[in-house]
Amino acid sequence: MRFKAFIDGAEGTTGLQLRTRLSAHRDIELLEIEPELRKDPAERKKLMNQSDVVFLCLPDAAAKEAVALVENPGAVVIDASTAHRTAEGWAYGFAELSEAHRKAIAEGKRIANPGCHATGFIASVYPLVSLGIAGRDYPFTCHSITGYSGGGKKMIAQYEASERPAEFDSPRQYGLGLTHKHLPEMQAVTGISSAPVFNPIVADFYSGMAVSVPIYSKLLEKKISLEGVFDSLSEFYRGSELIKVCRAPESGFLAANEVEKTCRLNLYVMGNDAQMTLTAVFDNLGKGASGAAVQNMNIALGLPETAYLSEGDKLL
Repeated sequence: MRFKAFIDGAEGTTGLQLRTRLSAHRDIELLEIEPELRKDPAERKKLMNQSDVVFLCLPDAAAKEAVALVENPGAVVIDASTAHRTAEGWAYGFAELSEAHRKAIAEGKRIANPGCHATGFIASVYPLVSLGIAGRDYPFTCHSITGYSGGGKKMIAQYEASERPAEFDSPRQYGLGLTHKHLPEMQAVTGISSAPVFNPIVADFYSGMAVSVPIYSKLLEKKISLEGVFDSLSEFYRGSELIKVCRAPESGFLAANEVEKTCRLNLYVMGNDAQMTLTAVFDNLGKGASGAAVQNMNIALGLPETAYLSEGDKLL
């Protein structure tokens, strides 16, 4: 049996990546919309309601409007926008966090795909809190460096322009008002009492990201060594095909693009017994966007979770 899928917003960065992945997926028949009808509500509605799964790759307001067009009660909707990540009735699409998360994805018809920065922060912090290693009131901070593709078509064009400002040659900090749109899910999903102080940075490389969470051992709820944290996270993610817990690289350097064009996430435990850094390295377009969406689709449709994600881990 082949399932029918439709991407609403297939011309954006995430939509294009999804189209590439789904076009190679033998279990999926991708329904296409004529270019001149991309913004036609009637045609979009028709294709949505012919589909088993609908992907929303739209701005937040448009995603909320699009959900109302889906009247087929059997259709699974996977929203890649920020609109529904903390909304009631929507499963948060990060299956590795718990069996409850996985069950909600498998049984639900509305799935919110996680944000890219949020994926890295949550991968580190959710286990610490759920295992009682860190208290919910721990004063978390987060530093995240990402490739420019995370900014979508406009930012990609700016970075790849033949003439561009010299400042684009340097990493650039943004979200300076500490109100980044991923903060609500970072707090809500981990259950911490306040949002982290979050420092996102965009740099001059296409894709990949490294999301780092520094930890003071003396502020943790449990007395635990660096090795203890490594063992705890390794056990937490035991059996995961896409998340691997790693030690600090022997080279002494950690590249944000080391697993680009894959759906893997490498979670590094580094530092010493007094001060640690947990760093999630993954592709902002893979596990941080379209790859996670396909993983959630596979679970929701009862297909092998990593179908068309794990074969060599390369973008299909």
